[in-house]
Amino acid sequence: MQVSMTINGEQVSREIEARLLLVHFIRETAGLTGTHWGCDTSNCGTCVVLMDGVPVKSCTVLAAMANGRNITTVEGLETNGELDSVQRGFIEMHGLQCGFCTPGMMLTARWLLDNNPHPTDAEIREAISGQICRCTGYENIVRAIRWAAEHESGTGHNITEGIGA
Repeated sequence: MQVSMTINGEQVSREIEARLLLVHFIRETAGLTGTHWGCDTSNCGTCVVLMDGVPVKSCTVLAAMANGRNITTVEGLETNGELDSVQRGFIEMHGLQCGFCTPGMMLTARWLLDNNPHPTDAEIREAISGQICRCTGYENIVRAIRWAAEHESGTGHNITEGIGA
């Protein structure tokens, strides 16, 4: 079947098998390997992408279900060479160790901040509760998201001050 979707602002159209998962379409067909594939059961959340601005676990979404939709992967957070405040927060506050869960965490954080610019730590923890990190204990991830919330610019998601500001 033919599918067409916008991934990180770029139109991607391909002939695919109807059973192809979105995670595999993104990684293998579109060549964007920032989206990780973990458990294939929606338990770990490492494969989270934004579909029309809403976090979805791409290992349980068929690529055909994304036909005509807008998909954002971790690669799409960066704009014109500027990291998103969420990406910068993960750097600044050491919100990653092995990095496997990081792309999904970042996209969930971006969704949270788009919908709640000043979340409490409890709201951050609730937002990321569908994702498993086996390395960090979540403390630095929460700090990274809080840092991003505190450093959002008034014009879009990207911040202009340097890391460490």
